[in-house]
Amino acid sequence: MKIGNIEIKNRVFLAPMAGVTDVIFRVICKQMGAGLVYSEMVSAKGLYYKDKKTEELMIIDERERPSVLQIFGSDVEVMKSVVYNNLNKRNDIDIVDINMGCPTPKIVKNGDGSALMKEPKLIGKIVKEVTEVSNKPITVKIRAGWDDSSINAVDIAKIIEDSGASAIAVHGRTREQFYSGAADWNIIKKVKESTTIPIIGNGDICLPEDGLRMIEQTGCDAIMIGRGSRGNPWLFKRTVALLENGTHIPLPLPSERLDVCLEHLRALCKLKGDRIGIKEMRKHIAWYIKGMRDSAEVKNKINTIADREQMERELLNYKELIREN
Repeated sequence: MKIGNIEIKNRVFLAPMAGVTDVIFRVICKQMGAGLVYSEMVSAKGLYYKDKKTEELMIIDERERPSVLQIFGSDVEVMKSVVYNNLNKRNDIDIVDINMGCPTPKIVKNGDGSALMKEPKLIGKIVKEVTEVSNKPITVKIRAGWDDSSINAVDIAKIIEDSGASAIAVHGRTREQFYSGAADWNIIKKVKESTTIPIIGNGDICLPEDGLRMIEQTGCDAIMIGRGSRGNPWLFKRTVALLENGTHIPLPLPSERLDVCLEHLRALCKLKGDRIGIKEMRKHIAWYIKGMRDSAEVKNKINTIADREQMERELLNYKELIREN
């Protein structure tokens, strides 16, 4: 499939997740078969005012390309400026995505993220003006609506399409739901039926079979996997195999999961330094070992370790313990 002029290898994508989809995790997921991977969301204002931490979120590795950088904001002039003066000059960024779905209070209170679902005219203005100055395809990620009484994804999607966007990702939950309850795939179906640009379905894909069902039920052009991929990047190649060949790839062995976990730890510490890498890796380790024998005990130990070599030894010892049993 294509998004704008960008050719995408397959239709199984990694969703943007704050604090999760950094460059290391994106490369792992791409190597595991993801057709497209999205960055953590980046503040347009942070870029505009040249915030150092914001710029650190924009590291792109050639192995993850084609790349998607996701930005958020609601100030039209700031968004235009950032795209024209910054992102247009980055040859390593292939697609720019605008977040209009983040439900977190600190984002919403500033009128950003899913708060924009209540501002259709502003959405149209942002997308139109950003698209006009961009030399890359512009895509948008939205939710079903603000709450159950304002399910407006279809109307919003039409505005986004008419304003020049190249694709839309739809998370089948409202802002008020956050990540609770079940995603409403029917709203994704309605958006697909009402638009002509590629529609990417998002919400509740935890198994390859979920991805197949979403495509069959909604007709969406691609699927986006978020929380289901945490500690489970194999979900991408397993889902691609099912969609493209009807093949069922078995789950990875515990030893395989720990091998990738160790690679993740080493790469993260190399990029961010041991102190930050170890701190950020604790949650990833908990996800990698979830459901494995004695995982709660190992997680508790890991959370007390502040030395990379010690953390590696703990994971290697755990691997040997599992192998022996």
